[in-house]
Amino acid sequence: MTARPQTPAPPPQPKPDACFDADWLALRRAADSAARSPALEARAADWLRRRRAAAGADAPLRLVDLGSGSGANPCHLAPRLPGPQHWTLIDHDAGLLDRARVACTGLRDAEGGAVRTETRHLDLGAVDARTLADADLVCASALLDLVDATWLDRLAEACSASGSALLITLSVDGTWRFLPDSASAEASAPCAPDADDDFVRAAFNAHQRRDKGLGAALGPDAAPALAAQLRSRGLQVELAPSPWRLALAAPAQAELARALIDGWRDAACAQQAQARARIAAWHGRRSADCRHGRGTLELGHIDLFAAP
Repeated sequence: MTARPQTPAPPPQPKPDACFDADWLALRRAADSAARSPALEARAADWLRRRRAAAGADAPLRLVDLGSGSGANPCHLAPRLPGPQHWTLIDHDAGLLDRARVACTGLRDAEGGAVRTETRHLDLGAVDARTLADADLVCASALLDLVDATWLDRLAEACSASGSALLITLSVDGTWRFLPDSASAEASAPCAPDADDDFVRAAFNAHQRRDKGLGAALGPDAAPALAAQLRSRGLQVELAPSPWRLALAAPAQAELARALIDGWRDAACAQQAQARARIAAWHGRRSADCRHGRGTLELGHIDLFAAP
């Protein structure tokens, strides 16, 4: 009897902590674009121009985006980078990849050329040297805090072996703070310091280090850890701050801040269940700041560019 051909097994279902709602990704897109480091984007563009010159003008530049989600990273970067470009978008969420395929339709590079894209439904834990072998530039956005040190070691080794550069953006650094604003909507009740900010932040950062499906996550330590891995392999690394600065008097930015505060509350309660009442009271105070447009919420991120 002839054996039936076996179809490849689908990627395993990611853990809930590694799944992101499309509405959340859309909500954060404007803040992400405003926060990114233009200097490191310019360094990546220069690198690609040199790479293209060495390979020949007709050779497409190969760009790989890890954890692409709904495609925000290539949509932002493609018009800022030289062409011709061929992007491979990798994610474990097939539904988000469908959105990314649509979002990237019609993209143009910095010189006006059409951008080619393909998607790969792949467990991010399976990313290895073969996945990145032909890449000129490896990209990711808001991904590093989900992975462990072993994953970063494989990424650094793969990029070192292929001679590719990396542009890794919007990795959380573990800091956030509420800043008073003299232009607050309620000058008589400005955004005030809150003693429980430090408590909630510490609980959230501890929660960030839980296993998200790629080992014990490094959370806010991830970007410096990757920088060290890359430098140990001889790559030149630059880091730049890329904080969100959300003006709570602006409705769209206040909506994003409220979503953040809700997420911090939920994670802190999961980490410190015995302090639920304290965390809920903090949440109520900070939600009121958002509701009344008091001050600015600053959330720290780090961008990284590295090249041989």
